[in-house]
Amino acid sequence: MTDTPVVAVRGEVTREVPPELARFSVTVVARGKDRPATLARLAERGDAVRSLIDGYGPAIERRESGSLLVRPEWKRSGERVSAYHASVTTTVTVVDFTILGELMLRLADQDQTRVGGPWWSLRPDSPVLGEARRAAIDDAIARARDYAAALGAEVTGLVELADHGMSAPQPVMLRAAAPGFAAMESASGALPQIDLDPQVQTVQAAVDARFTITPPAALRRSA
Repeated sequence: MTDTPVVAVRGEVTREVPPELARFSVTVVARGKDRPATLARLAERGDAVRSLIDGYGPAIERRESGSLLVRPEWKRSGERVSAYHASVTTTVTVVDFTILGELMLRLADQDQTRVGGPWWSLRPDSPVLGEARRAAIDDAIARARDYAAALGAEVTGLVELADHGMSAPQPVMLRAAAPGFAAMESASGALPQIDLDPQVQTVQAAVDARFTITPPAALRRSA
């Protein structure tokens, strides 16, 4: 029995693509000596934030409430409460980047509100990921054919294909609105403008593949 020659290769591809989503967080805070009044102010500020966000319509893909924190503040001695501190954080997902800077600054200009972000990312089911995987397979085939040609042989079949893995970019904060930035206004009283440049996303995919080839002509000549 004659063993069929096999060539093993790794196909790899790297793509730089624009992001598809931008996320940022907005936190509203309230503090006071009376707990019901503090919670009422928190709810009022939260409603104002949600109303402002919803006013941007289809530019917003998702608005999600995150952590809610309500905690008492005690005097230095004893268990007597001196004040109550409350906050709630909302995560906003934006698909229209042209309104991103404006929206974040308008939110940061709200009373007792903190804004952080944005974090750029691709969708989990982005077609870019599938395209990268297919491109990695094409690269593996091309490499196998190159090696076979160098031996005076041809690729005849696929023995095995293994997904070596994909590296999709994780959301990373590019810039955050500084806490004091919201209070900065021009002489006319208008909010400043800020342009947020989308962060390029790097996608990497790799596969390991083994192909059968015809008996190498170069080896037959040397035999």
